[in-house]
Amino acid sequence: MTVGAAVAAAVADAHRREWAFVLATTVRVTRDLDLAEECVQDAYARALRSWAEDGVPRNPGAWLTTTARRRALDLLRREGTARRALPLLVEDEEAPDDGGADEVGDDRLRLVFTACHPALAREAQVALTLRLLCGCSTAEVARAFLVAEPTMAARITRAKKKIAAARIPYRVPPVAELAERVEAVCEVVHLLFTTGHAAPAGADLIRRDLVERALDLARMLHALLPRRPEVTGLLALILLTDARREARLHDDGSLVLLADQDRRRWDRAAITEGITLVREALRHRPPGRYALMAAIAAVHDEAPSADATDWHEIVGLYDLLVALWPSPVVALNRAVAIGFADGADAGLKALEPLGEEPQLAGYPYLAVARAEFLQRLGRSDEARDAYEEALLLTENAVERDHLVGRLAALGP
Repeated sequence: MTVGAAVAAAVADAHRREWAFVLATTVRVTRDLDLAEECVQDAYARALRSWAEDGVPRNPGAWLTTTARRRALDLLRREGTARRALPLLVEDEEAPDDGGADEVGDDRLRLVFTACHPALAREAQVALTLRLLCGCSTAEVARAFLVAEPTMAARITRAKKKIAAARIPYRVPPVAELAERVEAVCEVVHLLFTTGHAAPAGADLIRRDLVERALDLARMLHALLPRRPEVTGLLALILLTDARREARLHDDGSLVLLADQDRRRWDRAAITEGITLVREALRHRPPGRYALMAAIAAVHDEAPSADATDWHEIVGLYDLLVALWPSPVVALNRAVAIGFADGADAGLKALEPLGEEPQLAGYPYLAVARAEFLQRLGRSDEARDAYEEALLLTENAVERDHLVGRLAALGP
C-alpha cells in the first residue's frame, strides 16, 4: 500500500470512528451546526495533507478535534460572531444550569437530544441527527427511511433552514423536557444500529463503528432514563440482536444466515442482559415497539437450534407489532415468519400484497424473501428471476456475493 493510500485509509477510518466526537466538541465552540460541520470537514481535508507529510498521529480523534476547534475559533474571531452565532445550539458556559447538562453526560447524547427538537417534524429531527451527529451520509439516511437520496437531501436542507430562519433556541434540555424528545432519540439510535447491523452499501456487512456507537448511546440513554420502557426495550433489542454478530460471517467474510449460525459463538452475556431488560420492558402495558422487537429477538436467541425456533410465537409477536407500528418492513418480516411457521406457500401469499407498497419498491429483502420461498417450492425459474431482481437492488458486497451463490445453486 502506498503512503497516500495508507493515509486515505486512516482518514476514512477516523471519519467512521471519530466524526460524532469531533462534531459534538466543535458545536460547543461554534453553537452553529453548519459552521461546525464546515470546520470538521476542513479538519478531515487537512488531515489528508498533514498526515501524508508528518505521519498518522497516535490519537487521530484528538488531532481532528483540535484542528476543527482551532478553525472554528479562528472563523468566529475573524467574523466577530462568537456571541451572535445562530442557531444557538448550546447555552453559554456561564449561563445558569437548568439541570439538563449534568443529566446528559456525553456530548454525543447531548447533541442527539438537542437536534431532536419538537419544533421540527419527526422525520426531519431523525434525519438531521443521523446526518450531522452520527456521521451517516445522506445516502445512508435515505436508505434508512426508504426514500430517494435527493428527497432526503432536500428534507435535511429544509430542516437546517428552519432552524436558522426560526431562530430555534437549541440547547441542552432540562430534565422536564427530556421526555418529549425521548421517542425521537430512540428512533435515531435504532436507525443508527440498523444501518450498522446490515450496512446498506459497501464492502462490509457490518459497520462495527455504527453498531458500537448505537450501543453506547443506548446504554447512556438507559442510564439517564432507566424507567422509560421504550428506552429499556431499545437497549434490550440492540443487545439481543448484536449478540449474534460474531457468528454472522464465515472466516472468509461470506454471509452466514441465521439458521446456519454456530450458536456457540453468540454472546451469552449480552443475551442474558437483554432477556432481563426485555422482561422488564414487557411488564408495561401495552408493550412498545422496541419491547416487541426485542421479544422477537429473544425467541431466536433462546432457541437451542434453528429447528427449535418457535415461529408461531414470533408470528404472534409480529401481529402485535404490525398493529402498533404498521410499517411495510414490519409487514415483510411478519410474512417471512409466516413462511417459516406455516410453510413457503403461506409465506408467498403473505408477501403478495407487499409488492404494491411504494416504500418497498427498492428494498431488496422483499425480492430475497420471495426468491427463497419460491426456491423451497421448487419453482426454480421464478426463484431465479426474484434473485436477479434482488441483485439489481443490493449494494452491499457481502450480500451480493451471497445472492450470486444462491443463484448458482439453482443450476442452469
